[in-house]
Amino acid sequence: MRASSPTPAASAPTATATATAAPGASRRRRRRLLPSAAALAGAALLAGVTPASAATAAAPGAPYTGMGNCPLSAPAMHNPENLQVGCLVSVTNAGKFTLGSTVVPFNSPITLQFGFYWDKSAPEVSFPDGSSANQYTVVPPTGAPLLSAPMVQINIPGIQNFLPGITSVFAQVELAGPVTKFTPLATGEPYPVFQLPIKLHLYNALFGAHCYIGSDSAPMLLKPTTGATASTPPMTGDPGTLDYTPDPNGHNALVISENNASLVDNTFAVPGANGCGLLGSLNQIINWTMGLPAAPGKDAVSFQQTNASFVLDTDIADLTAALSGSAMH
Repeated sequence: MRASSPTPAASAPTATATATAAPGASRRRRRRLLPSAAALAGAALLAGVTPASAATAAAPGAPYTGMGNCPLSAPAMHNPENLQVGCLVSVTNAGKFTLGSTVVPFNSPITLQFGFYWDKSAPEVSFPDGSSANQYTVVPPTGAPLLSAPMVQINIPGIQNFLPGITSVFAQVELAGPVTKFTPLATGEPYPVFQLPIKLHLYNALFGAHCYIGSDSAPMLLKPTTGATASTPPMTGDPGTLDYTPDPNGHNALVISENNASLVDNTFAVPGANGCGLLGSLNQIINWTMGLPAAPGKDAVSFQQTNASFVLDTDIADLTAALSGSAMH
């Protein structure tokens, strides 16, 4: 997700020209990836498209595969003050969450999906190299969770697994609040791609049903980046490979994909356990064995083999038509 953000109000090179630019080209050349809002509105009218025409009968096809739960009908996506709207789907296939000596492996896919918009307030982030990127507001998906993560078995030092499958400890990453500050084109920069509040749900026969590390009111706030983290020592991610794909049916939507990226973070604080055991009787044992609570820089997360695609458009009607049209081809 590298490069500066598209600016709809200015003239743009074609998507093909952008995609084939020399690797060393200035990031500022990539800012203007979309045509004007007026042009998109005209295209939508010619196509007879209305926001209500979102496809529900069939899932979107390439290049929008996986974006079927994008909240195209959400009121926030139809605000006339929006300058850009879009959808994202991201799948992480490997990695780990390290809390002291306890490792939560990501050995099954973790999926993020949501819509987003950039309105007339035009929030923007500037980077040390002089480039900049738009910062978007996230809209939760329709009919699906924003974050889907598998339950995995873990080993907590000092907690014996006498009866595997019964006394085993399992953990599941859960969302603990809204995703904010989505900055997809911060790729490779020392800046988070988004802020992701999470909590870790622990399962064990003795822990009870509500044993967590972190909570909605005191989450672990992850700020994953494909660049370098702001911690000492820093972790460094990898932006992977970028591709730009114009809509195959003549719409003005542009899909930007990031393949085999690595997002990392070691800047978050980890609160103590809560709700573990009868009346929280096991909270302190879990805290002691896992070294919690922990200050920022003590623990880390890495999202490896991440493949993400997001689409940008300056008109919700055109974006809806693009996803709908892809489902019929």
